[in-house]
Amino acid sequence: MVVTSTDELEAETISCYDRESEVEAFDDSKVGVQGLVENGVTKVPRMFHCGHSNLNDGLTVESDSEFSIPLIDLTGIHDDPILRGDVVGKVRYACENWGFFQIINHGIPTHVLDEMIKGTCRFHQQDAEVRKEYYTRNLSKKAIYLSNFSLHRDPYADWRDTLAFFWAPNPPKAEELPPVCRDIVIQYSEKVMELASVLFELLSEALGLNRFHLKEMGSDEGLLLLCHYYPACPEPELAIGTSKHSDGGFMTILLQDQMGGLQVLHENQWIDVHSIHGALVVNIGDLLQLVTNDKFISVQHRVLANKLGPRISIASFLRTDDESPDDMPKLYGPIKELLSEDTPPLYRQTSLKDYLTHQYTKSIGTSSLSPFKL
Repeated sequence: MVVTSTDELEAETISCYDRESEVEAFDDSKVGVQGLVENGVTKVPRMFHCGHSNLNDGLTVESDSEFSIPLIDLTGIHDDPILRGDVVGKVRYACENWGFFQIINHGIPTHVLDEMIKGTCRFHQQDAEVRKEYYTRNLSKKAIYLSNFSLHRDPYADWRDTLAFFWAPNPPKAEELPPVCRDIVIQYSEKVMELASVLFELLSEALGLNRFHLKEMGSDEGLLLLCHYYPACPEPELAIGTSKHSDGGFMTILLQDQMGGLQVLHENQWIDVHSIHGALVVNIGDLLQLVTNDKFISVQHRVLANKLGPRISIASFLRTDDESPDDMPKLYGPIKELLSEDTPPLYRQTSLKDYLTHQYTKSIGTSSLSPFKL
């Protein structure tokens, strides 16, 4: 083919691009996006190009918006019924209108949060040959390191690496954890599970239910810990840290450093979630939206790439235990106490297996709930 114009040259370049080979080579390196940075990359590889429409999707970006996600102080919730009632009201408002809120005075010491961020950083910045030992796509392992869970399925890759721990209901053995962060991961995970128990009680009360209702449904049986590392990106206008999505499961508790980049979709605007030292971000998952019959909302969010870095965040996904036998599947549907003649069910009952199958195979950025709508 003889190229006679710029348009033809661009078309020829596109037609010759072999994404599958680039993805395979990247995955086979076993060192993730951080490996590219360590090797001095100055251009974002094609496999990460997310397209102008994904970064500028027609929605308003409000960096200095009057909007900000609710901030809730948990001081006194165990001792003062009046303070607890006030907090429950704030949680209800946040879950119904935002799907996100930040919490302070939550009971996890700041030094534990800081050390968890440092431990995550130590793992991702250690020698590449050591990181490689944990790199796998075998999700039956308890501790894994990889870049992009759905790397081979998505149209583009996120500029992000992840150290993941499948923690509950069956925690990893100590020897399965990377030595550079072993102690803090154990300590932090225990603290997060304790906090999750408290939050699910507040969420139940915010729904007008018995405070143990959500826990009795098994909402806090499972914990997946994702320790994300976003290296500095040489061309952040071409890539994204985490594509827009909503979370599966019941609830996510997020610890983030001070780098920024997290945005929440609210009233058709992307709103920055500003980092507060010592605070934790909480958001509602798709499964909680389903069982609350849309009373609580699971909203889309994303993380922008940045020329500065690294950015570090630790997302704790609270979900039910998915190890029930096939002949006794767990079924989830709208909670009957929340239904009435005027508030009929919006979703059909679904087995946890069917829900998770859809969650793991859906396209990037699409809803986990649409197949289950009535």
